[in-house]
Amino acid sequence: MAGGLVALLDDVAVLARAAAASIDDIGAAAGRASIKAAGVVVDDTAVTPQYVHGLNADRELPIIRKIALGSLRNKLLIILPAILLLSQFLPFLLTPILMLGGAYLCYEGAEKIWHRISGHAEPHASVEEALPDEKTLVTGAVRTDFILSAEIMVISLNEVASESFVSRAVILAVVALGITVLVYGVVGVIVKMDDVGLSLSQRAGKGVAAFGRGLVKGMPKLLSALTVIGTAAMLWVGGHIILVGTDELGWHGLYGVVHHLEEAAHEASGALGGVVGWLVNTLASALLGLLVGALVVLVMNLTVHRKKAGAAAH
Repeated sequence: MAGGLVALLDDVAVLARAAAASIDDIGAAAGRASIKAAGVVVDDTAVTPQYVHGLNADRELPIIRKIALGSLRNKLLIILPAILLLSQFLPFLLTPILMLGGAYLCYEGAEKIWHRISGHAEPHASVEEALPDEKTLVTGAVRTDFILSAEIMVISLNEVASESFVSRAVILAVVALGITVLVYGVVGVIVKMDDVGLSLSQRAGKGVAAFGRGLVKGMPKLLSALTVIGTAAMLWVGGHIILVGTDELGWHGLYGVVHHLEEAAHEASGALGGVVGWLVNTLASALLGLLVGALVVLVMNLTVHRKKAGAAAH
């Protein structure tokens, strides 16, 4: 009896260790998948606060919570089942779809640069011009988030495509939940920092008041910095997706040139070779992203945007 109990406990211990290892593997895979989606995540974080700009302070967090729940529904109920079925039955389509997503990232990044250079208003600026009712605002934000969420999930899927179906499902669900909590948690902090800073600036202590005034003055700069970082990250991630995708589809020339430059920089830099090689690859990816994005912006301006401008004139 005692021997049987010991054997049972041993089996339980083995299963517990296996489960712990599996959780560690899922966590590591989810982390790797999330890193590749960094460009979209930063852009999402930079864009979302604009949807509550100008609203009453007591409505900011409830609206962000509604947008976050809508984003989670997008990821878990629509996007996740769709891409899992795609990866299971039509896996050869993943690379082209991923490259399309990469091209869209490049377009978004290049379009932001174009609007900054040309002085035209950005697409999201319309949110600030006229504030719709909360339901319309949340619906519009969730619709925009759907595109960003789809990009995040497809990029993440590409990192775990070799896993089993169940593992892919669990990892992507973890990614969906983790990124949603991260993005909208950070957004919640950002939109309330003005209120926190204003409250602190009215305190009696000089140091606390100065810190509060610093928060109020610093938040617009933080949002501007997030926008710049997000733009650079979109060009880098989008360009890298296209670069790797061309190689996977059998067009090895472009990837070969960048890989050769990366190796040459690695060998010439001694102890810093790894860092310098990565920087070369990153810069090449960002330049490719900018080139692809600029071409898409040009095509859009000559076609879709011109037609819209013509229709508006009439």
